Amino acid sequence: MTRRARGFTLMEVMVAVAITALMGTVVAMAFQTGLTAKETVEADADRYRQLRVAMNRMSRELGSAYVSDRFDLKRFRDQQDRPSNFVGESDRLLFTTFAHQRLYTDVKESDQAVVEYFVDASDDKTARGRQDLKRRVNPNVDDRMDRGGTTDVLLEGVKKLEFEYWNSERKEWDDEWDTRRPEQKSILPTRVRVTVTAVDETGKEARYSTQTRIMLNTELPRY
Repeated sequence: MTRRARGFTLMEVMVAVAITALMGTVVAMAFQTGLTAKETVEADADRYRQLRVAMNRMSRELGSAYVSDRFDLKRFRDQQDRPSNFVGESDRLLFTTFAHQRLYTDVKESDQAVVEYFVDASDDKTARGRQDLKRRVNPNVDDRMDRGGTTDVLLEGVKKLEFEYWNSERKEWDDEWDTRRPEQKSILPTRVRVTVTAVDETGKEARYSTQTRIMLNTELPRY
């Protein structure tokens, strides 16, 4: 007797298709989860990189801060308006530094510049309510410090910016430092602590802090 070839029943085909579809769904979900995790990690890494670059730049420029008595006495008669000062508040800092870098050949600039850090509303109209850490730089130190230069965004999405200045005489942190005052005319803080409050990867506010030492913390005298 010969046996007839027997095929799959409809139920067996349906079970096989269901198992294949389930396996495909699991694989697709695994790929999607991996892709989402990759994008999240890359976004967090990019955010930390931006933060690190901003803090390193601020530390480098603050470390080369200076004040000088070498200016045109006929043009700048008032101590308030001299082109070289260190004016620090709790949330804003304006100073002269030796850390300027020339970006173009034969440009009429030196290693000196006026730098200002502050937090202001974002210029991006699509980012409503966002505040950015901004940096104003003016390579022309012969003008008034509070004028001129260009302003760029140093770090986006900053909630708060704090500065503290180490007073080596009193051995404590001050919230302000102004070399336009007679008692601080020739002295800079030995250290500056910078704290930036920004949104972390979980959507919560996080504080990032660094300290930098000012090498030239006394006035460059006139000879």
